[in-house]
Amino acid sequence: MSESIQPGTLYVVSTPIGNLDDVSFRAVKILAGVDLVAAEDTRKTGILLNHLSLKKPLISYHSYNEGRRVSALMRELAAGKSVAVVTDAGTPGVSDPAYSVIREAIRNHVHVVPIPGATAFLPALIKSGMPMDRFVFEGFLPAKKGRVKRLQQLKDDPRTIILYEAPHRIVRTLGDVLQYIGDRDVALVREITKKFEEALRGKASEVLEGLRSRKIQGELVLVVQGCGRLEKQNRMSK
Repeated sequence: MSESIQPGTLYVVSTPIGNLDDVSFRAVKILAGVDLVAAEDTRKTGILLNHLSLKKPLISYHSYNEGRRVSALMRELAAGKSVAVVTDAGTPGVSDPAYSVIREAIRNHVHVVPIPGATAFLPALIKSGMPMDRFVFEGFLPAKKGRVKRLQQLKDDPRTIILYEAPHRIVRTLGDVLQYIGDRDVALVREITKKFEEALRGKASEVLEGLRSRKIQGELVLVVQGCGRLEKQNRMSK
């Protein structure tokens, strides 16, 4: 079924997280048809658009200009323009400033159309080999305030835990997981869909020790085993 671009509509378009061939047919049609593309990083989105042989007007939005840009985008939408919002990679609004655009559009009664596609945490969960029936996605942990409290809250959660992390903070985060959650099975998955995709699996202490002898790079997802019933009972009996 063909899909016509609707005026005054915000399209939330998921883009590849690495391999550009992961873009969906529908995403290409939407990007080709909208009046304007709002991108977290216009340079990165420009690479994707060039790959797709598309030339579109680009406007940047990010955490440093989101207040100004959100207002500008609402004016464009109110004037009847169709806008596609994209993030650097993956699904807009998941651990990135696109959430502010989406929320304001809904507040202004703008029609919001999500275009599904790639996201990093589900492939990482698959690659981890851990239970997939119930999981909790936490995104990035707080850098300072509330960090320990969040980890302590996750300690008794029976679901598989999924975190995003940056390379320069991963050693600290694994150490915090070890200290506040425990020495559980983890999988550190990096560079999903890219040439150097890999998963480092083992106990938190083992993966942490392995990182001390190498420089880790790329986009990272940390998957942590949930609290087992026996583990919880043992702690409660102490």
